Amino acid sequence: MADPVEIVDYRPSWPASFGRLAAALREALGDTAVRIDHIGSTSVPGLAAKPVIDIQVSVRSFHPLEAFRKPLEDIGYVYRASNPERTKRYFREAPGHSRTHVHVRELGSFSQQFPLLFRDFLRCHPAAVEEYAAVKRRNAAVFADDRRGYAEAKEPYVWDVIRRADAWARDTGWTPGPSDA
Repeated sequence: MADPVEIVDYRPSWPASFGRLAAALREALGDTAVRIDHIGSTSVPGLAAKPVIDIQVSVRSFHPLEAFRKPLEDIGYVYRASNPERTKRYFREAPGHSRTHVHVRELGSFSQQFPLLFRDFLRCHPAAVEEYAAVKRRNAAVFADDRRGYAEAKEPYVWDVIRRADAWARDTGWTPGPSDA
């Protein structure tokens, strides 16, 4: 197995790791980044996760690409033009650095709001955190050497959480809070 799926217990160091990475992103991107947010499982206290810091950079537009591509590449991120998800522009850490995924999305789009709502719902619902951790651990055991299979196996649970999160958002008047960085 070249890159097995590994789920680890929550690490209290993850928010500080995000903070350091986000500060460098903010300095490099300036006002091009309307928001910089810690997303994904490492952004939810208590949630078991793959040890990868996911960061969402929200921009007003994907055009021109160089407005954010060059600054990100200048600080060591590698653009993944072949990423099939067209609702984001995707960057990874430079070889030899801590696993980091930078998802650049357009401000106000569904794909930009989705991870914020998912994260905030989990942060407010400890039972959902426990359920999700169990799903992740179970799927990692089954798909240890198949990252795509692991991700696809989580989808039904993720969409169930989003349905619940949507109702919660309507009931509470949820909107994304301020940017994390």
